[in-house]
Amino acid sequence: MVSAMASLVNTVYSTKLSSHSNAFRTPHLASSFSRRRLVVRATETDTNEVGAKSPDMVPAESGSSMNQILGIKGAKQETDKWKIRVQLTKPVTWPPLIWGVVCGAAASGNFHWTLEDVAKSIVCMMMSGPCLTGYTQTINDWYDKEIDAINEPYRPIPSGAISEQEVLTQIWVLLLGGLGLAGLLDVWAGHDFPVIFYLALGGSLLSYIYSAPPLKLKQNGWLGNFALGSSYISLPWWAGQALFGTLTPDVIVLTLLYSIAGLGIAIVNDFKSIEGDRKMGLQSLPVAFGTETAKWICVGAIDITQLSVAGYLVGTGKPYYALALLGLIAPQIFFQFKYFLKDPVKYDVKYQASAQPFLVLGLLVTALATSH
Repeated sequence: MVSAMASLVNTVYSTKLSSHSNAFRTPHLASSFSRRRLVVRATETDTNEVGAKSPDMVPAESGSSMNQILGIKGAKQETDKWKIRVQLTKPVTWPPLIWGVVCGAAASGNFHWTLEDVAKSIVCMMMSGPCLTGYTQTINDWYDKEIDAINEPYRPIPSGAISEQEVLTQIWVLLLGGLGLAGLLDVWAGHDFPVIFYLALGGSLLSYIYSAPPLKLKQNGWLGNFALGSSYISLPWWAGQALFGTLTPDVIVLTLLYSIAGLGIAIVNDFKSIEGDRKMGLQSLPVAFGTETAKWICVGAIDITQLSVAGYLVGTGKPYYALALLGLIAPQIFFQFKYFLKDPVKYDVKYQASAQPFLVLGLLVTALATSH
């Protein structure tokens, strides 16, 4: 959900979103990785797809400390274990989940600026962001360690900067911490049925099957990216709305529709992993359809979804909200042509940083519209 929650603001959905009994069999996982040493040669890179000087392949000493703490590419190689632990949770992916909680609270129509309501919101944001999104990103890195050894060899796990046992411990602490906060919120809200706990549990399971075999949803570009999009948009919204009000069928359908835009955002992150995905047999959309086709699928999913939502708002008698949403779509299209459609590999971060804030504001406009 809240958990699978897994990015906006510069990465969204950086995530290459995230049974339980099989998830963490430490001896098997450890042996399969520790006995294999991956050697990466720069000359193996497909320069037509990913570029000869990808920022991911820059020597660690020239990386950025800020990128390291945010958990994005171009990070400096760290030795401090707590900084490495934070890096694995990819804090740059927390904002969309936190914002989703805000949208859900706004859509409920019952949020008030009281100390108690603000405190509830903060706890829900902690559950959705640092805990469950952190769990999602850490488990995703665990199961992506071989791909990262090709695409981002300086990441903590493939570089050996953190031990396998430390990674597994972090996964469990974040998961149990997030589920514990979910249960607390249900009690705090006076729910007869623990709806937030089950949203968190379902999102956590979705995170796991997204990243882990045998299902590994991310192997399928369509299914995996929609799972990622729904996790980042629908689940935190549902948690925020359930915390302060009641989930209704129309809101569930509307947020799932919005998740198609999340699918498009998830595709943005696939372009930087083309080489590794191809070698590991993952059918991301850029691998399956090629860069040119995939980039148009990406922007089409984002734009058509938002235009459909604007049409829905007009149809439900909320034309002013629809106009506000259209006003936020226009700059996104501008930045798509300025950056993303020119070179989705080179300009992925610039595009996300410039265009996605407008998509985020559009979510709030839609949430406010549904509250009236």
